[in-house]
Amino acid sequence: MSTTNSAAAAWLTQEAFDRLKAELDHLSGPGRAEIVQKIDAARQEGDLKENGGYHAAKEEQGKIEARIRQLTVLLRDAHVGESPADDGIVEPGMIVVARIAGDEETFLLGSREIAGDSDLDVFSEKSPLGAAILGHKEGETLSYTAPNGKDIKVEILSAKPYAA
Repeated sequence: MSTTNSAAAAWLTQEAFDRLKAELDHLSGPGRAEIVQKIDAARQEGDLKENGGYHAAKEEQGKIEARIRQLTVLLRDAHVGESPADDGIVEPGMIVVARIAGDEETFLLGSREIAGDSDLDVFSEKSPLGAAILGHKEGETLSYTAPNGKDIKVEILSAKPYAA
């Protein structure tokens, strides 16, 4: 488990951290070995210019390597297991219920990786909405400028710590 005070760090539950660590371990070990075998097998099929299996395996290798880099950075910089205080102040790791432009929405403020396979909507604290509500309290009303230039009114109805 690692933690840091970096502003770029994502807040992760211990469960999310463990799940992502297991994915990283698989991809950087057996996952890499499997793709190398696929590439070698496809390479032996002959002309590489017209070898669809070879090109597909190389593309898969690129995706695996990109995911390994993404997970390495995410896990290295993550705040792990430190649930935010249940004080109604919006911060990463909170389930927020807000009335946004008249519609009530429930979402997690933080990293998509926390929510795993759930249907929960997730907004980064770096998104326009996330940045606007960060640090505000239940009951407050504010507005922010959306990427399309429109001012959007937001009323924070509740903010509770996320529990998997």
